[in-house]
Amino acid sequence: MERLPKYIHRSQGTLWLTEDDRDNLKLSYRIKDVLFEETSPYQHVMVLDSWDFGPMLVLDGVVQTTSRDGYVYNEMITHVPMSLHPSPKRVLIIGGGDCGAAREVAKYAEAEQIDLVEIDEAVVRACKRYLPEVAGRDADPRIRIHYTDGVKYVQEKRNHYDVIIVDSSDPVGPAEQLFELEFYQQLYEALKDGGLMVCQSESPIHYPDVMARTYERIGKVFPYREIYTAVVPTYPGGLWSFTIGSKRELFPEGIRFNKPARYANEAILKASFHLPTFMNEMLSK
Repeated sequence: MERLPKYIHRSQGTLWLTEDDRDNLKLSYRIKDVLFEETSPYQHVMVLDSWDFGPMLVLDGVVQTTSRDGYVYNEMITHVPMSLHPSPKRVLIIGGGDCGAAREVAKYAEAEQIDLVEIDEAVVRACKRYLPEVAGRDADPRIRIHYTDGVKYVQEKRNHYDVIIVDSSDPVGPAEQLFELEFYQQLYEALKDGGLMVCQSESPIHYPDVMARTYERIGKVFPYREIYTAVVPTYPGGLWSFTIGSKRELFPEGIRFNKPARYANEAILKASFHLPTFMNEMLSK
């Protein structure tokens, strides 16, 4: 008898992944094959070959990125902060085991050091083999991967990084502490004068409390903060938010962007800070 991985079921001879979001929303993807499955010390890791989105990374039953639309999230979480900093020489990525964010940061010649801190080696190994569209095919010597706890790693750094990108999964399990006030304080101390950080702050539709709480906590630590959005098709609701905390004024010279990208361009980066009315009202309370 066929033993299917958790979260996958067979219906009339067809495989389906069903992502259960808070017991309120179920998203189902038609699957061709299971390319990778491993239960690591931290989570259940799968790479599934889907019909519409190609190979996709799934952690504990939740889609993280896909070969079809992964570039949207990775470009927006990296190019906005990298474009806002005048000289991002040292960059830290916490999470980001799919290596997509590191790949985007590597497009900046001024980035001399790119540290990727991922707690789960299985995620990096799976993505490099089965998701080259996201992870990239060529190794960059500036990218150094550290398999350790991102919270502990950043505690040991002071006045070291220009840009910190927190590319975390949802605030459950190993990623939960990446949304705490204490963690944002540690990021502040790890940044140089004039440094800035960014994190994904969830869906303003399905997780407005997480987004508002993240925005509030970052504002308690950083003198400047902004929130911006992008549309990621495989994330619940599509509309997704990112929050920036900065030690310096964010838009003294505006945003200039000229890197090769599929979603991001200068107009998109500027427009991403123009929020829908309901978000402005939510964040003003």
